[in-house]
Amino acid sequence: MTEPDRPRRSGLRGFGHDGPSPWTDLDRPPLDAATLRRDLLVAGGLWTALDVVEETGSTNNDLTARAKAGAAEGAVLIAERQSAGRGRLDRRWSAPARSGLFLSLLLRPTVPRERLGWLPILIGVSTAATVSRVAGVEVGLKWPNDLQVEVAGEERKLGGILTELTGEAVVAGLGLNVTLRESELPVPTAASLALAGAEVTDRGTLLRSLLREFAELYGEWQAAAGDPQASGLLPAYTARCSTLGRQVLVQLPGERELRGEAVALDTDGRLVVRTPDGGRQAVGAGDVVHVRPEPRTS
Repeated sequence: MTEPDRPRRSGLRGFGHDGPSPWTDLDRPPLDAATLRRDLLVAGGLWTALDVVEETGSTNNDLTARAKAGAAEGAVLIAERQSAGRGRLDRRWSAPARSGLFLSLLLRPTVPRERLGWLPILIGVSTAATVSRVAGVEVGLKWPNDLQVEVAGEERKLGGILTELTGEAVVAGLGLNVTLRESELPVPTAASLALAGAEVTDRGTLLRSLLREFAELYGEWQAAAGDPQASGLLPAYTARCSTLGRQVLVQLPGERELRGEAVALDTDGRLVVRTPDGGRQAVGAGDVVHVRPEPRTS
């Protein structure tokens, strides 16, 4: 996908980077890395390192390499553009430079290993809460970890989350569309904050608020030993989950399908589906399609 032609300022250094970065789109200024470090890398806080790079293949891949080399918890890597971004089920995607927030976090949680599956849900809750508060756009969560907004009366995907375990560390990636234009959408079901009518699309403001919100919720979750109920994570997710109470088609591994009503999340973060025969089945992995109710006929 290519960006539309825009005026180019030669010789203008991008103040958000540690090297030259000419602006190719004046509506999309670069992030100010120095200011982000000053505001977020505070003594005793979660965040210990923050880097902004002009372009990379995948921030998750880059941060995984750092994790294997022994990097401390709290490293944040942000790319103004990813050329080989990855989503769930190894899906590939890309977006114009500086059109969103494309970042990865290095975490070394001390909770029981069986509760690590709650991390992408934690990131989803903190991101949705931040965007709703700062940008004035109501954000829902489609199970397990897609961010959704309403555009022109339709639910569309605003962003996604991918967490990967590497040794004792977790690398968590987040992609959030901020100023993506209609003509730049990779698929018609995608969206951006700008298209949803956001009050704020300044990426630096959003990023600072998002990382602070996540650090607070992560601390509470760790203090509760990863317990989703005691930490408040389960009720917070349930309140924003657009999947619950809906008829769904779950595409399971092995080309299997499950149809029914999404009725709850269990304590492992799995989606509980009530099947037409009245049974209940918990789903830990799968693609969920929200099924529109069929119109009633008289």
